[in-house]
Amino acid sequence: MRNILFVCGRNRLRSPTAEQVFAALSDVETDSGGVADDAETPVSAEQIAWADVVVVMERAHQRRLKRRFPAALAGKRVVCLDIPDRYTFLQPELVALLEARAHRFLR
Repeated sequence: MRNILFVCGRNRLRSPTAEQVFAALSDVETDSGGVADDAETPVSAEQIAWADVVVVMERAHQRRLKRRFPAALAGKRVVCLDIPDRYTFLQPELVALLEARAHRFLR
């Protein structure tokens, strides 16, 4: 079983969509959080410690995580999907894009 943490800005659209889409896989546990101060669920050091892989939607999210949680991220695999904030929750185009880029963190 692998633990995958999905991170976006406010944890309202992209990362919750990814969390739900990949939770359906039998060998994966998922969680999500946001790096913004007003995130629905702010990402925590505990979530990062739990994760085998941290998947961010944008490079800016990765930079914020590294500034905020340098110790927790030490030795963690962080993957950036480069998915901009222009999709709605579970929008079919977002789901398709997530699935197309899944090979980056499912190997």
